[in-house]
Amino acid sequence: MKLAILETGRPPGTLASQFGDYAGMVGQLLGPEFEVESFNVEGGELPRDPSAHGAYLITGSPAGVYDPLPWIAPLMDFIRAAQDARMVGICFGHQVMAEALGGHVEKSNKGWGAGLHQYQVVADLPWMDGASEIAVPASHQDQVVVQPPNTDVTAQSAFASFAGLAWTDRPAISFQFHPEFSPAFAKALIEKRYDVLPDPEAAIASLDAPNDNGRVGRWISSFLKENGE
Repeated sequence: MKLAILETGRPPGTLASQFGDYAGMVGQLLGPEFEVESFNVEGGELPRDPSAHGAYLITGSPAGVYDPLPWIAPLMDFIRAAQDARMVGICFGHQVMAEALGGHVEKSNKGWGAGLHQYQVVADLPWMDGASEIAVPASHQDQVVVQPPNTDVTAQSAFASFAGLAWTDRPAISFQFHPEFSPAFAKALIEKRYDVLPDPEAAIASLDAPNDNGRVGRWISSFLKENGE
């Protein structure tokens, strides 16, 4: 199955050379049955025709949806135009989809969330598997603070009320957390941000616990394949 990955950021510093880029992490999460084509959205690349691909995944980014960057508004326009394609957002992707489709994102007064976070699963949709709770790496300060219209909340925590969304008027889902982050990469990212995180040692230690990355990867894969391609 073909999947277009819209890359909105890269791992900081030398982490890309150590762990690969976000498109590679997503490809590894989803497995070899997906044929991945990557677009450098930061560099001004977007598919010319939103209907050219049956499925899109928007990655994480160090940017905020409110930043005055020249590529963010075209990305939001693209999201609105690609209403018939399957779409998945991760972290920044989750936020920019929410903002583009009627929600609102802000830098949270709760501060940074990092390490392995626990989420309650509050919806059981056909592409899910009946889990009631998941543990997945997180790395964000911005949050969706106004739920977009035509969405169901799929996952939430005390830290992030809208940690998972599923649209009811288009084939789209998104997650605030990072199922594509290996524990080693998530730890290295925390070390890069050591001075700005409230308790980096605890965040690093939390990543030694079992995670549900593979489970969420299977959710995304199942959702993407629902279109029959």
